[in-house]
Amino acid sequence: MKQVERVLRKKRGDGKAVLIVDDNPGVRLAVSQAFLLDGFSVCGEATNGREAIELTKQLIPDLIILDLSMPVMNGLQAAPELRKIAPTTPIILLTFYGSEVVAGQASKIGADLVLSKTEALFSVVNKAHSLVGD
Repeated sequence: MKQVERVLRKKRGDGKAVLIVDDNPGVRLAVSQAFLLDGFSVCGEATNGREAIELTKQLIPDLIILDLSMPVMNGLQAAPELRKIAPTTPIILLTFYGSEVVAGQASKIGADLVLSKTEALFSVVNKAHSLVGD
């Protein structure tokens, strides 16, 4: 019974659409699965900032998970453009470089939160809930 309650409690995403942006397919898969298990829907995946901009124009996600370091266009370059397209959509910048400098830059360019990729995924999902209003 406790296991069923735990699964039911976990699904709080209410089908909110999340766009996952990371050049690493393994990271995209792990992040996608964590959000799906918590009741979100994954509306799209992108491998760089340019792809994220195009998908955001098409999909208008409820949440964007954005990698900092990517080829073609990184997260710091993409975030201001994403903010113009979807001004109220929360953006979480995921990085291995979670320094205060990056956090300061991220807030200036429109990212709502900077989280380390070393943080447990359930913690990332829980913090996402506070941004999307769950």
